Amino acid sequence: MTVQETGFYHLQAEPVESALPRLLEKVRSLGFRVLIRGRTEARLEALGDALWSFRDTSFLAHARAGDGLDVDPAQQPIFLTLEPAGNPNGATLLVLTEDADAPDVGDFERCLYMFDGNDEAALLAARARWKFFKEQGTPVTYYQQTGGGWEKKA
Repeated sequence: MTVQETGFYHLQAEPVESALPRLLEKVRSLGFRVLIRGRTEARLEALGDALWSFRDTSFLAHARAGDGLDVDPAQQPIFLTLEPAGNPNGATLLVLTEDADAPDVGDFERCLYMFDGNDEAALLAARARWKFFKEQGTPVTYYQQTGGGWEKKA
């Protein structure tokens, strides 16, 4: 499989913990299985909490590596991990937070790269990753967060 598109999502109005659950709700409705990669345990814990509680009337079923539960990742529609490679839940969509590694991005249909536009280091990392993906021939798109959602800019 070759990644069909990597979408860069420029967070400006709210943090990833608020924005990502709404995106995941949409991609899950389209049938995607999701693997979320981060670099820190704190980020994954915050995202896990957000997925359970982002709506009063629903939640996004998921599990996180290291939860201490006897969880089979293959049974999880959304799985969160710190592992820099691999696809333990057979995901078709990879979400990268904190500029997480993605040497296996080509193993997924799509990739979402989420970055904080209020953090200069995150902006520089996103620019470098954009350039890297473009040089590798990976199709890239750019979405900027607005008050009402996302606007495709490139």
